[in-house]
Amino acid sequence: MKAEKLVQIIGSDFYTGVPDSQLKALCDYLMATYGINENHHIIAANEGNCTALAAGYYLATGKIPVVYMQNSGEGNIINPVASLLNDKVYAIPMIFIIGWRGEPGIHDEPQHIYQGEITLKLLEDMGIEAFVIRKETTDKEVEQQMECFRKKLAVGKDVAFVVSKGAISTDTKISYKNHNKMLREDVIRLIVKNSKKDPIISTTGKASRELFEIRTANEQGHQYDFLTVGSMGHTSSIALGIALNEPDTKIWCIDGDGSALMHMGAMAIIGSTAPANMIHVIINNEAHETVGGMPTAASVNFTKVAKACGYPHAVCVDTFDDLERELKKARKRKKLSLIEVKCAIGSRQNLGRPTTTAIENKEKFMEYLKTLNEYQLITTSLKRD
Repeated sequence: MKAEKLVQIIGSDFYTGVPDSQLKALCDYLMATYGINENHHIIAANEGNCTALAAGYYLATGKIPVVYMQNSGEGNIINPVASLLNDKVYAIPMIFIIGWRGEPGIHDEPQHIYQGEITLKLLEDMGIEAFVIRKETTDKEVEQQMECFRKKLAVGKDVAFVVSKGAISTDTKISYKNHNKMLREDVIRLIVKNSKKDPIISTTGKASRELFEIRTANEQGHQYDFLTVGSMGHTSSIALGIALNEPDTKIWCIDGDGSALMHMGAMAIIGSTAPANMIHVIINNEAHETVGGMPTAASVNFTKVAKACGYPHAVCVDTFDDLERELKKARKRKKLSLIEVKCAIGSRQNLGRPTTTAIENKEKFMEYLKTLNEYQLITTSLKRD
């Protein structure tokens, strides 16, 4: 069905959410119709964030809000749904539109498989009645379901439309771009060059895909990298956990602006522990590019945030010369460093995906860390002798 028809059937005039490739048609239609508008459409940092924002909208207006998201975000809404929206608490009605990645029987990437299996069960456990929109679902069927949903909403319950792959389309055409010059893949290529054989933890989406292909093109192994193919927003925390336990090894974190924003509290923990061996690189293209290019709230000044959180060194660059200079300084520096890189929106059309499994990636990475530990022990022992 058409995204504009779904919006018409639902009849709400306020949408908030986190973009999803499965819902790109809806996101594009909302951006073309409203843009970012505090009265009608706000892209939030994470799914719990937009659920609470929508609750505030309802409390102020008495009107039903809509929250859109990928099903991977269900974990982020469990707390506000269970302890705020539920009809045993405040009975705040809300409509969720959820892109169903990893739907059983439909091929998808490994990070979506288990989430796809439990998508409907999680909604059921949260007391959210769900209706699946598939390619063959008619507008009439959605209209009839919405009439049933209105009865639920009227008594303070929450409902959800779960959208299968290819079920929503739009004739709306929208292009996302910014004024930055550097491409993310070229930025990552420069990081790989300067990190040498240091471990890298990379964020979900195209950044990890590009890192994998750069290693292949360089005829390097993939043991140096932990590809955070899912778990958006947690890459820097993974890197922190490794850095604290590998104090003699430089640990690089390749983050994105959407990922950094999703759980920005992680930066406070990183700053408070301040591992001297960690380099946090945020590639900022001001967009959720992996899922379609919709904007993030990346007007935030990450360097000021980092310094406020206790990072001893934070800098922003927008040229390759400045980036290479800062990468070299960071690798030599014995202090926690943050480098924000202003980046363009865009990637290769033929960008592939990792050809190894997630388990293989984990095992090779852990084996590599083990060899680094053994090397450090031998080096320390020789110095003592």
